[in-house]
Parts: sequence; structure tokens; C-alpha cells
Amino acid sequence: MRLFVTGGTGFVGSHFLEQAMAAGHEVVAQRRPGSRPRLPLTRQPTWVDRALDQDFESALAGCNAVVHLASHTPNPPYAPLDECLYWNVFAPMKLVRQAAAVGIRQFLVAGTCFEYGQVAQDREFIEVNDPLTPTLSYPTSKAAASVAFEGFAREHGHLVKLLRIFQVYGEGEQANRLWPSLRKAALAGEDFPMSEGAQVRDFISVEEVAAKFVAHLDFSGCCPGIPEVHHVASGRSQTLLDFATYWWTHWGAKGRLLPGQVPYRKNELFRLVPRV
Repeated sequence: MRLFVTGGTGFVGSHFLEQAMAAGHEVVAQRRPGSRPRLPLTRQPTWVDRALDQDFESALAGCNAVVHLASHTPNPPYAPLDECLYWNVFAPMKLVRQAAAVGIRQFLVAGTCFEYGQVAQDREFIEVNDPLTPTLSYPTSKAAASVAFEGFAREHGHLVKLLRIFQVYGEGEQANRLWPSLRKAALAGEDFPMSEGAQVRDFISVEEVAAKFVAHLDFSGCCPGIPEVHHVASGRSQTLLDFATYWWTHWGAKGRLLPGQVPYRKNELFRLVPRV
């Protein structure tokens, strides 16, 4: 299959490119000028260097599917809502219209578990059809993008899969995120201050996320005009403190974990666990 991929230099995108090309797919990948993949690639896709809101019709021609992994400010502090809406909703929908114009009917779209927002705290397990009640700018824009892609699929009879990713971690993750910060402190023999760690999450490695996206490139069971939503998760829930303790021990850390030294974030979600 010939794929047009957005966000190929990102955290999940870099791993997806590596696995998709290893599986035999031909890849045309959009990237912002000056952007570089988060991890070294053993093979290079055909890169298209331009912003997401530009003209891609010539690059899209001959592709069988669009894999949309690009996202604007996915980690706090988030950009303002109007900026997130532009890059996470309007720019991708412009691309989708171009793709449809050259005959592409298959779309695989990355979403986030944080689209569920406050409703997650009332659920032991989140269902794919639960309402979206996001609380901050980035999750709100991704929820709006989900609605837009679903509406597009229904209106035009295209094949759309929305894959909502849960708590992903691993190589290539932004340095200030939990897992890389934890590893840095552990390997340096330093103490690690953190929140009390009562948040319950489904942690999934980025390699496993990429593998699930590659598996979902099979659209043979999809019905035109009926969008699908899937959870990309491990099926294992644990507290943030348990997750940190496991990796702290795994790396043989000499310092101490210091739970309770960092306050919880504003609007912190304390349970975010999917039905898998």
C-alpha cells in the first residue's frame, strides 16, 4: 500500500514510519520544513517539506490511504484554543478534501484519550461511544477533529478509522515527559520528585502503538460512511506511582522516588482507563 503520512517526524510518527516501511508499505510523508524524525530511520520515506495547511494534491496522487498522525502542541503547556483548532481541525480537513479529490477513500486518524475528558472520571472503563467532554485546548481541538472526520466519512461514504491513543511512552518522547524524565534521573543516580501518583492510566509503549496503527491499515472489514473508533491501549491499568516504581527498579536507580513533592496539574484526570 502507498501511504501519505502526516506527522512522520513526531514521537508516534517516527515509530510508525519505521514499522510501516518494514512491513512493505511505500510511504510519502509530510514534515514541517526543518523538522527531523525523533529517532533514526533505517529507511527514508519520500519526504514532502511543507506545513500541513499547504497544497499536497500532487504528493497525494497515487496514494491508497492517508495516515494522519500530526498534532499541534500535544503536550502541556497547550497552545490557545483558536491555534489548536486551526492546526488540529481546519488544516487536516483541508488535506482530507485534497485527498478525496485525487480518489483516496481510506483514512486512519490518530486521536487521544484526553478527548474523553471529565466523563472518564465517572467510568471504570471508557467505551468508544462515550461522550467527549474535554477540558483543555488541545483535547478540545482533537475532539472537534474526531467529530469532523466522522462527519466527513458519513457525508462522503469514505472509510475512516479513529484510533484514540492512551498513555504512550518510550524512545523519542519529549524530554520533559514522565518516562524520559524518570529515566534521566534514574541513570544519573538522582532523586525524582513527582506528584503523589494516584492517577490511574493505561500505559502503552510507543512501539506497540505503532504496531497497532500498522495493523489497522487493513480496511477490508470497514463499511463506507460508517466511521470506526478504536482504543489504542495495552489493556493493563496501573497508577502513575506504580508505573514509575516499576521503571525505577528496572533501571536500577540509586536515588529515591519522592511522591507528593510536585502538585497535581490543574484539571488533572485521576482515572483514564479504556475498555479494550
